[in-house]
Amino acid sequence: MKFYDQYILPKLTHWVCSQKNITLQRKKIIPQAKGKVLEIGIGSGLNLPFYNPEKVDFLWGLDPSIHLQKIAEKKSNDLPFKVNFIGLSGEEIPLGRNCADTVVVTYTLCSIPDVIKALKEMNRVLKPGGELLFCEHGKAPDDYVFQWQNRLNPIWKLISGGCNLNRPTPHLIEKGGFKIKVMDKGYMSDFKLASFNYWGVAVHR
Repeated sequence: MKFYDQYILPKLTHWVCSQKNITLQRKKIIPQAKGKVLEIGIGSGLNLPFYNPEKVDFLWGLDPSIHLQKIAEKKSNDLPFKVNFIGLSGEEIPLGRNCADTVVVTYTLCSIPDVIKALKEMNRVLKPGGELLFCEHGKAPDDYVFQWQNRLNPIWKLISGGCNLNRPTPHLIEKGGFKIKVMDKGYMSDFKLASFNYWGVAVHR
């Protein structure tokens, strides 16, 4: 799987996460970011075009994939604010307490191995009064869809870089120490197995 993980998976991830319905979701969330921003799972930088340069002072981009980071670095060259890339996963945030005004996480909580630890780290670095902006796919509300998510998850996880179909996103966010301030949810495409989205804003509990 080493060749697949290094050369095929990054391109596949970039293509899947560039789809129109996902891009529309990014446009709803990313412009709300302000101040010093930490993006967890910046990947190939698909969120970068949607940050409001009049509101963002600085961006940390955290992601363990060096291959995707190289794509993001090229996109960041034309931005009016500085982007500092950190090649680590969400469980390891090498920043001080209360340093970020906004934490952004989009289509990333599904694939972080220890997602609760990562969310607690996000909580730690977020300033009092700061916001966690999230947009994630996860557990479907329809029983028959959820049953298929559970059945297919082991195979899906293996071929998609650790992505889980069935994570209960709101529950995880709250367990990580946040209070959800506002949230919308719904299917974003006819491919219901992987398209039920939760998006909104959370704050310190």
